[in-house]
Amino acid sequence: MLRSHLPDLTPLRENAAYRRLYAGFTLSNVGSQMAVVAIGLQVYDITGSTASVGLVGFFALVPLVVMGLYGGSLSDHHDRRTVALVANVVAWLTSIACAVQAWLGNDNVWVLYAIVAVWNGAFGVSSPARTSIYPRILPREQLPAANALGVFAMSTAMMVGPLMAGLLVDWGGFRTAYTVDAFITMAALWGLWRLQSLPPEPHGEGGATRAGFASVVDGFRFLRTAPNVRMTFVADIAAMLLAQPRVIFPAAGAVILGGGARTVGYLYAASAVGAVLATLLSGRLGSVRRQGAAIMISIVGWGLGIMGLGVALLGAGEWLTQEQALWGSLFAMAFAGGADAVSAVFRTTILQSAAPDRMRGRLQGVFIVVVAGGPRLGEMLGGVVAERIGEGWMAVWGGLACLVAIGVLSLRHRHFLRYDARHPTP
Repeated sequence: MLRSHLPDLTPLRENAAYRRLYAGFTLSNVGSQMAVVAIGLQVYDITGSTASVGLVGFFALVPLVVMGLYGGSLSDHHDRRTVALVANVVAWLTSIACAVQAWLGNDNVWVLYAIVAVWNGAFGVSSPARTSIYPRILPREQLPAANALGVFAMSTAMMVGPLMAGLLVDWGGFRTAYTVDAFITMAALWGLWRLQSLPPEPHGEGGATRAGFASVVDGFRFLRTAPNVRMTFVADIAAMLLAQPRVIFPAAGAVILGGGARTVGYLYAASAVGAVLATLLSGRLGSVRRQGAAIMISIVGWGLGIMGLGVALLGAGEWLTQEQALWGSLFAMAFAGGADAVSAVFRTTILQSAAPDRMRGRLQGVFIVVVAGGPRLGEMLGGVVAERIGEGWMAVWGGLACLVAIGVLSLRHRHFLRYDARHPTP
């Protein structure tokens, strides 16, 4: 009985190309998550301001949006392997630049903002190319399993990377963390280098023939006629914009909960622990038919988890000891992370199953803008709110706002709750 709940490993067993991509990106994602935490800590170390940490999200957002949309267009009109490989080389070079600035003793926060902008631009091109590769090398029935494995890998990276960042920053400073990141980020290049060429399939009548603005516009026109795909984006924006807690982690570790960089690493890792546990029991996700309803229920879980984090932070030193508040915060983030993992599996599956191949790159570009850009915009907004009302209240009110938004969306878009995975319609 338990075995039926464990992850379905069929894509890893049967597809060597998928195995190489999976291994390479799992390792490189560990390095990326290390860098995310280290940059937040370094910005807070230089400025002592949560709002300045929130600005990291702003400088990530603009290149992510622009290059995510354009990168999706490139993926639909050029060899997806080549697009992903070039973008990952650029990302690797920015990892090296991050290590160099730390070894040179940089104390200018604008250097970090610039590095964040370039890295996110490269990520905006790489991610839609990589994600749109999977439907080309895997049969459709294996996509839910592959997406669950992908969320498991990302969640593991988000668990291991922050813990490593906290330990390495404490042990050898920022330069040590960034140097390790630069080395392990190379792993993604190996999987892509071994992949066969994946030129675009012929476009249907009326489709754009070249990458560019017109091609991106075609993708948005398609979304106007694809309410189920569109709702996967809208629901995630509601969660990530209104209830994004990462911006308050440095202050929580430095002031509220104590423990410094290690506590920050624990907070980042806690949501990943919850996601790992959720995906370890993902064997039955492939049999879920009402995937739209599952997404909305999962996002409700996310909002409740963020509210729980806020309550724990407010209670630190009041009705809770710091240790009790820390454990409460970690449990809340683990619960939220598990809910978000289930949502991510179904959002990705709906997009890959319901969208035609000629549109997948562009829609994956929109997807990555939402899933990566939404949290960064949420961090910027959360940083400003936290400066005014405090970190604990920011989490409480953000989680509540998420619940209200999902309730309204569910009432207004009942078709999404009825989405049937056996008959995927955009």
